[in-house]
Amino acid sequence: MAFSCMTGRIAPFRLLSATVMLILVGAVLLPWEIQLQKSGKEAGFRTVALDLSLREQIGQSGFLAALSGFRSPVAAFLWIKSHIAWENTEWGRMAALFETVTTLQPHTRLYWDIAAWHMAWNASMAAEQDKNQHSEVLKQRTSSQYIDLGRDILERGIRNNPKDYYLYERLGILLRDRRKDHAGAAEAFSKAASFSDAPAYVKRFAAYEMAQVPGREREAYDRLKALYVEGEKQRLPTLLKLLGQMEEKLRIPEGERVKPRQPAVIKPSHR
Repeated sequence: MAFSCMTGRIAPFRLLSATVMLILVGAVLLPWEIQLQKSGKEAGFRTVALDLSLREQIGQSGFLAALSGFRSPVAAFLWIKSHIAWENTEWGRMAALFETVTTLQPHTRLYWDIAAWHMAWNASMAAEQDKNQHSEVLKQRTSSQYIDLGRDILERGIRNNPKDYYLYERLGILLRDRRKDHAGAAEAFSKAASFSDAPAYVKRFAAYEMAQVPGREREAYDRLKALYVEGEKQRLPTLLKLLGQMEEKLRIPEGERVKPRQPAVIKPSHR
């Protein structure tokens, strides 16, 4: 009985000690955190909002930890929980966890990318194949909602990381593959290609998608032709095929058309 009473006194004491420790660490980290947020704001980044809505999402302990400067470990812990939710196909719970993780760590590209992929591909396709739902209309509606959620995740990621070409590229892929929105995909790829660190293929993707948009054949042709002029590294089979199609649609004069180099013919030896 005495031992029980003693542990009853120790438990609150330990909780109080842990709370005091978090507050003290937070006091040390707070000036650094404020400076970090100021620098991020000056660089065009958005900062995380530590408000009551976030507290409701991660609970009192998680909110206290985030407030004390431990946002990264809290986000990593919740990311693991979101992976478990994915394995259990708990799509709603997974989406809520992703929302919290990206709120805590808005400048981590990986979180935005994988969260959008899980929603727009895994959750969406699972809805399409849901054997417990017999209405095809509801299947498609749910699937579409998950795709929209994936798009929203990437767009919010872009707003928080406006100078990251990769998130624009991922948005282009989503619009191309999950929405067949060629105009939107071309715009996203074009934006990605505007950054100096973007890979060369993103510029080709923008032209490829533009070639699929009715009424914009001339713009697509100009882009494809410009890539062709850049040299051999851009003259891939898909580009040459689309360039030929645009020349036909626009009735480009024969003398102005691109003449792809024919492979060399190896003559048989007479020896």
